[in-house]
Amino acid sequence: MNPNLREQRAWYAYDFANSAFASTVVTLFFGPYLTTLARTAAVDGFVHVLGLRISELAVWPYLVSISVLSQVVVLPLLGAIADYGRRKREILAATALIGAGATAAMFFLEGGAFLLGCMLFFVANLAFGASIVIYNAFLPEIATPAERDSVSSKGWGVGYLGGGLLLALNLLLYMNTESLGITEGLAVRISLASAGIWWAIFSLPTILVLRNRQPVKSKPPGQSLMTVGARQLWHTLSKIRNYPQTLLFLLAYLIYNDAIQTVITMSAQFGQEELKLPLSTITSAILMVQFVAFGGAFAFNWIASRIGNKLAVMLALSIWCGTLIYVFLGVKSAAEFFVMAGIVGLVMGGSQALSRSIFSLMIPKGQEAEYFSIYEVSDKGTSWIGPLFFGLALQFTGNYRLAILSLIVFFLAGLWLLARVDVRSAAIEAGNEPPPR
Repeated sequence: MNPNLREQRAWYAYDFANSAFASTVVTLFFGPYLTTLARTAAVDGFVHVLGLRISELAVWPYLVSISVLSQVVVLPLLGAIADYGRRKREILAATALIGAGATAAMFFLEGGAFLLGCMLFFVANLAFGASIVIYNAFLPEIATPAERDSVSSKGWGVGYLGGGLLLALNLLLYMNTESLGITEGLAVRISLASAGIWWAIFSLPTILVLRNRQPVKSKPPGQSLMTVGARQLWHTLSKIRNYPQTLLFLLAYLIYNDAIQTVITMSAQFGQEELKLPLSTITSAILMVQFVAFGGAFAFNWIASRIGNKLAVMLALSIWCGTLIYVFLGVKSAAEFFVMAGIVGLVMGGSQALSRSIFSLMIPKGQEAEYFSIYEVSDKGTSWIGPLFFGLALQFTGNYRLAILSLIVFFLAGLWLLARVDVRSAAIEAGNEPPPR
């Protein structure tokens, strides 16, 4: 029997838990609702923040970009600290509960309180990213190289299942507001809060079962973890050039996954503002995505077992490029929006699950959290360059289709770089067992 099976199952539970934030908050409800809050506070279509005049349509993409830029600073330092400390599980618990608490507090957002909404999302998304850094860093500890594709894909699949189940419950609530005697705004606020509660409850199996390992590196006596973490982070960044294949893959991933996350986070706003679809229709489409992505994660795991994980990711990225062209030229109705959502769901889980598995093979032992902290800058639900470009396009042109089409540059650049990565060489460079051919 697999000695790590119990921990692997507990590890899956955290994907089940946190995906409620990714699906209900980031992908669906919060973007359109924040835009509504900003519209209530706006004058002639613009709000003023710290002396800046910002389009009500651009508040959400700018917020996503700013919140992830903060992760660029915080997460690598947290990762370095986690690699030295013996409290990785406790850090996971703290960040998960802080994020869940900020998400639950979104219930109190009403009227024109878009600034409060921005602050709550900023905290929740930063905590979300921090918790995923630690969560991902457990993968090399609980799965052998031969198991990584399968374990990572199962985690993503279970995550989409969890996010989809809560989204289904929220859809039922939203579609029955009249019979329940509540407003649509209240239904949205309940849905946002439910994601925080779901996140907290289903994190418990992970927190209780995962165990801390003895760190490979010991902290020098008389120095704080913050000082040691900062020095180790600087050391890692200065030495990463010694792992050129790992660096090349990381660069490719940060580029193409930034585009993936931008499509995911901006899709609801595109449906509402460009296609004028009701939120119930958008919710149904995104709900479908969760369950298609559940199957897609396992389907691409099967494809990877036949052609290799890198080629499987390259196939997924090629499909992403075709999807963006389809959105630009052909998505004009609810039916076409559903077709787009189905294609996205098919490739979304596979491209991300296999990318995580590939990267886990390239990390020097004892530096898992550090490297995953850099990786997390463009992981589930987070990106900053894509939303920034998207926001600027909306700010100056107001054209959603042009903003979406511009993302194809990210996919093509990432695909070109990924084609040049040698996964086996990267594993050997990092001192790890290479994956089977």
